[in-house]
Amino acid sequence: MFRYFPTNYVWNLSVDLAIEMGARMGEIEQMCAPLQEAARQPDADGTRAFRETWAQMADKLCGLAEEDQAAGRLLSAGEKYSRAATYYLTCERLQAHGAPGREALYQRFLQTFAQGIALASENCERVEIPYEGKHLSGLYVRAEGVQGPAPLLVQVNGLDSTKEMKYRVGLPAWLARRGVSSLIIDQPGTGEALRLQGLTARYDSEHWASRVVDWLETRDDVDPERIGMEGVSLGGYYCPRAVAFEPRFACGVVWGANHDWRDVQKRRLEKEGDFPVPHYWAHVCWVWGARNVDEFMTIAENVHLDGVLDRIKVPFLVTHGEKDSQIPLKWAHRTYEQLVNSPRRELKIFTDREGGVQHSSFDNSINAGHFIADWVAEALGGRTKA
Repeated sequence: MFRYFPTNYVWNLSVDLAIEMGARMGEIEQMCAPLQEAARQPDADGTRAFRETWAQMADKLCGLAEEDQAAGRLLSAGEKYSRAATYYLTCERLQAHGAPGREALYQRFLQTFAQGIALASENCERVEIPYEGKHLSGLYVRAEGVQGPAPLLVQVNGLDSTKEMKYRVGLPAWLARRGVSSLIIDQPGTGEALRLQGLTARYDSEHWASRVVDWLETRDDVDPERIGMEGVSLGGYYCPRAVAFEPRFACGVVWGANHDWRDVQKRRLEKEGDFPVPHYWAHVCWVWGARNVDEFMTIAENVHLDGVLDRIKVPFLVTHGEKDSQIPLKWAHRTYEQLVNSPRRELKIFTDREGGVQHSSFDNSINAGHFIADWVAEALGGRTKA
């Protein structure tokens, strides 16, 4: 794990995620060098300073992109907008719920991300899926070299990730080369669903996952018999739960197991394990629509997979980093052990040899991501060679 800030796990996590999304080390140095003292300050003061330096870099890149556009250099402009979007998102996700200017910063991020995608002509289309009188937003990435309906992997967030983060890390592109399409969504409690639609998380993830499958079945470029689901971090709970109760999914993958999130919360109350974001307890109350920590802990009692996984009767891959400091490795073993009716269950622990040993491989995702992409291609009838 790259540790720019020796005493601040949350900030290191954010920097590592930005690197995985394509941040440049020279720009990281410019943004982070002034922040060593701020990294030791309370959350409110520290995250304000973090936002200032990262947003300034993003603003500068947008200005450079505008100059490229004026010169007709659209590919260069698109690349700069995409990197700027990564920096806007990185500092936005560290802000407290309700922090002044946070929603405007998020809107700026969405606009900049869309500009980057459009100018670079990337294989990525924004879609909206009707849900509860509102919608779930998603990014649709088409399989390459496939004639007719293609297999597809639905990809869902963890506690605080977004569809754009998952897209930039690279799994959708790796799958596209293997003949598998992707739909990355902001499910309730994450991304646009939470910030702009007011849709909070729910433990019965099949409620929204089934609506996603309904929508996919209306598309003539998707093979309805070959739709799988992957979840990262807290998605390591959402995904198995959805696959268990939605039999139309043809396979499942967790990138970081999260078998018993209720227990993780109890341990965090006792100061065990690392937090993924600042302002943690306020953040989880916002995500789950709880009025206070006591109400949140009551909700969290439902967020576990015991008594659920024997319903899964399709191939399932469980992955976990050997040195995960957020979610204990034992929960990956528990998920695997309870997949008793899966015809092809597999447990993959990422070690120092291949990298990706931290939580959901955020420290080095590429080898882990390619392992997952290969497994999905094999399970859904894609390809593992050109």
